[in-house]
Amino acid sequence: MQNNIISGLFVGQNLIILKEVDSTNNFLKNTLSNSKPLPEGTVIMAESQYAGRGQQQNRWHSDDGKNLTFSLLLKPSFLAISDQFDLTRAISLGVYDALFPLLGKNLKIKWPNDIYYNDMKLGGMLIENSIQGSQIKHAIIGIGLNINQDSFPESVPNAASIKQILQRDYDLRQILSDLCRHIEAWYLKLKAGQVNIVRKEYLSRLYWLGENKRFRSATGDFEGIVKDVLNNGLLVVKNSFETELSFNFKEIEFLNK
Repeated sequence: MQNNIISGLFVGQNLIILKEVDSTNNFLKNTLSNSKPLPEGTVIMAESQYAGRGQQQNRWHSDDGKNLTFSLLLKPSFLAISDQFDLTRAISLGVYDALFPLLGKNLKIKWPNDIYYNDMKLGGMLIENSIQGSQIKHAIIGIGLNINQDSFPESVPNAASIKQILQRDYDLRQILSDLCRHIEAWYLKLKAGQVNIVRKEYLSRLYWLGENKRFRSATGDFEGIVKDVLNNGLLVVKNSFETELSFNFKEIEFLNK
């Protein structure tokens, strides 16, 4: 089913709504692999997604019809492969800006691309880039956000929804429209070469930035302070010995439970 309810230039102008799918990212990948052309900005939204994924094959839990689960097709061929984390930054900022009017200053981006309210996870994303030669041919961005879900299983730690925080239901289509508009705005900033602005704003909105907190790495638990995110996306944490350590995805755990 196709609907056009989005007011931006191109993100969401081609909106395809599915009743049920294993994963909207998989649906987009399969469509593209069958050589079916799709315009940049195509959004695939699922009312029910039974095999949603997060980073590193983590499962994403979502009650049917209560939350937003969708995937977005972008074609950031202007980005060098070495700078592909800037796309993560831009998408994270778009999601942040869409939700900020509702949730305010307690909203944060948890590195690399989760959305948090205080110490509770509202959602996250999975970006899968297709590389061709020295360029990013296309990027499939899967986004899951907890909107109207009332409760979560104990196996999903730290999860929360906007409804649990603000005690009311929200229109999923309206929030999707806001997300598309703000993601498009940050993507266009990135495309226009405003990389420094994207990197600065992403850093300023980071969860635990400048705070002394507890972490876990391969060498054990330690206290440290989030200091920076390198251009390539590595997280920089300064430990209690004043040593700055850099971590790739899944090399560090935030002990916030």
